[in-house]
Amino acid sequence: MSTADTLDLTLINQTLGHDAPALVTWALGLGKRAIVTTNFRPFEAVILHMVSRIQPDVPVVWMDNGYNTEATYQFADQVTKQLGLNLRIYLPLRSRAHREAVDGATPALDDPRHAAFTQEVKLEPFTRALRETAPQVWFTALRASDSAVRAQMEPVSINPDGLIKVAPLLHWSAKDLHEYCQQHGLPNNFDYVDPTKGEDRRECGLHLAH
Repeated sequence: MSTADTLDLTLINQTLGHDAPALVTWALGLGKRAIVTTNFRPFEAVILHMVSRIQPDVPVVWMDNGYNTEATYQFADQVTKQLGLNLRIYLPLRSRAHREAVDGATPALDDPRHAAFTQEVKLEPFTRALRETAPQVWFTALRASDSAVRAQMEPVSINPDGLIKVAPLLHWSAKDLHEYCQQHGLPNNFDYVDPTKGEDRRECGLHLAH
């Protein structure tokens, strides 16, 4: 199983889909270029620890939209230092100050401009990150409980472009994540806001597009 074309996704998901550490070990064992994406929301330290302890230099991609809370920025710095992360920060092409001076405050969900806002602060930076890091394996901390869309996903899937998407924590509960943080002495962050989602259990578009 060395290429995406030869992976037996059904078998992998059946045998490893509920064993996050084993799934991470398997995916990194493919010997392909990997990245981890993070937004430093609650419990993000779990996926970052789980992957980086096996491959310490794995690129950790953060699309910093410029709207994060002070606590989130502090958490990002703390986790990066504690785990020695190879953090790659991708910013929108315009700063928040520039954007708000020209376009005003964050558009509401029912504002026709919201899609363009999401494209600018999250989707374009991610597209740029994919182009520059050229991964073959993408680790993400998404969970089935996050939204109806994610509840239909599998721990391992292959995107139309051949990118192997791995969600080791898909079936984990908040209790599982909390216990992992406690066991490994990991910090956490609950003061988190995503301006592209606007409300809980709503997709921002990144996992629909990729």
